[in-house]
Amino acid sequence: MDLFYLAISATFVNNILLAQYLGNCPFLGVSKKLETAFGMAAAVVFVTLLAGTFTWSVSTYVLRPYDLEFLQTLTFILIIASLVQLVEIILKKQSKTLYNALGVYLPLITTNCAVMGVALLIAKKELAFTEMLVFSGTSAVGYGLALVLFAGIRERLQISAVPQSMQGTAVALVTAGIMALAFMGFQGMAA
Repeated sequence: MDLFYLAISATFVNNILLAQYLGNCPFLGVSKKLETAFGMAAAVVFVTLLAGTFTWSVSTYVLRPYDLEFLQTLTFILIIASLVQLVEIILKKQSKTLYNALGVYLPLITTNCAVMGVALLIAKKELAFTEMLVFSGTSAVGYGLALVLFAGIRERLQISAVPQSMQGTAVALVTAGIMALAFMGFQGMAA
């Protein structure tokens, strides 16, 4: 049952994007169309699960046992960047369709601080392997959920009568704030 509460907490209550405000740049940049939001969400889920697994392994079996935790941030940056490049190379050779579908979103994930934030939170909380998988997966799903919902709202705002002074980034930031408040309504569901 603890894994269920961890999943609900990571997806809704402590949403990596709306509650912890990590991964904001792709959130605002890629959310203008629903189609691109789905692509970015899928890429974030895939890379976050991979990065969570690799950073957890390095942290658990290399950094902590040898008292090298001061290298954690640098190590995680290198792991995430390497994973994204490796995944990009493999997809380019093995699955052109998936590579083309992800397009520019895959390299964008290298600089997405939500992926790094999840890796650092896993290390800070010292989660077990199963907990790490649940946390990294549901954090990424929560990020994707917020991104897709936000893209849907932004598409609707494009055809709505928005005052000229509020068009563009201004209404997007107000909308993101309202979404964050809405997600705060999940507080109390899980600790």
